Amino acid sequence: MQKINTAQFGRFFIGVKMRKTLVFLVAFVAAIWMVPAAAVGTIPGISLSQQLDSTGKPLGGGLLYLIQAGTTSIPQNCYQDTGLTIPYPNPVVLDAYGRVPQLFCADGQIKVRLTDKNGVQVFVQDNLLIVGASSGGGGGGSVDPTTVLTTGDFKMQYGTGPIAGFVRCNGRTIGSATSGASERANADTSALFSFLWGNDPNLVVTGGRGASAAADFAANKPLALPDCRGRALAGLDDMGNSAAGNLTTIFFGSTPTTLGAIGGAQSSTLITSNLPPITPSGSVSTVLNGGLASFNVALGAGSTLYTTSGSPTPSNPTSTFTGTTGGGTSTAFANVPPTLLTTFYIKL
Repeated sequence: MQKINTAQFGRFFIGVKMRKTLVFLVAFVAAIWMVPAAAVGTIPGISLSQQLDSTGKPLGGGLLYLIQAGTTSIPQNCYQDTGLTIPYPNPVVLDAYGRVPQLFCADGQIKVRLTDKNGVQVFVQDNLLIVGASSGGGGGGSVDPTTVLTTGDFKMQYGTGPIAGFVRCNGRTIGSATSGASERANADTSALFSFLWGNDPNLVVTGGRGASAAADFAANKPLALPDCRGRALAGLDDMGNSAAGNLTTIFFGSTPTTLGAIGGAQSSTLITSNLPPITPSGSVSTVLNGGLASFNVALGAGSTLYTTSGSPTPSNPTSTFTGTTGGGTSTAFANVPPTLLTTFYIKL
């Protein structure tokens, strides 16, 4: 019988062990790749959940408001994709079975408020933690919430119709679903209603302002939107600093340090005070023997404006005359610079 070399046996044994270990590691890595990736940047207990009303029935058509943590109503975007490029409308409308769709949100915390389809609150919860990396794949960067539009932000679009998540700044009104508001009557206007109500006391609330924005919204009062129709936008003359004097009340037509103030005009008409000062000069020639006298009166540097004639007498050597009206017709002239028109929208 052949004698087995101990060293050779040891090398054989170690080789087998290493091959088994390698096979195990390959299988382990493959198993990891085969495990479905967990939903990233989502809200536990909310995303993909079914919500019920007080009787235990599905909350079909319910409204889920996504709000910046620590605020009353400033919206926070959540998205349909892990790349955070396709935002959901805010609020998110639950389906007929009361289900919340899959939500992907930026890292951090968020506040949510759930109401039924009529705006009656079901619950509100602040400082919910977004679980998982927001950009997908178990890692990567996140979207800075300060880089996305929030309630009250303006944007322009080359179009005329309504767009999701915005209303037009056309002087019409917003309010609750039963407010009869002319631009948008829907529960999703609540955040903008509160924002405008608090920032511009000159915006009209139909029926008069109450104790708070929430009270007026609940009372189904419409609130007027800023009116940008046919108007260019300019900065307040102070904007947190002292007034620059680039806009003044005498020329702007209203107080240039008041938010939402309206001034300026598309045309102007000259009046006497707009003309440069001149000193009229001239002479009157008379013949005192009853003959015909000619009168020439010049204004300025020898420019004859009036020519007439009369018959002065020795008893009335001071002659008078009435000239013919000259100059223009006081037609207004344009103040409008070259302009391209589009539509201004404000974020809900």
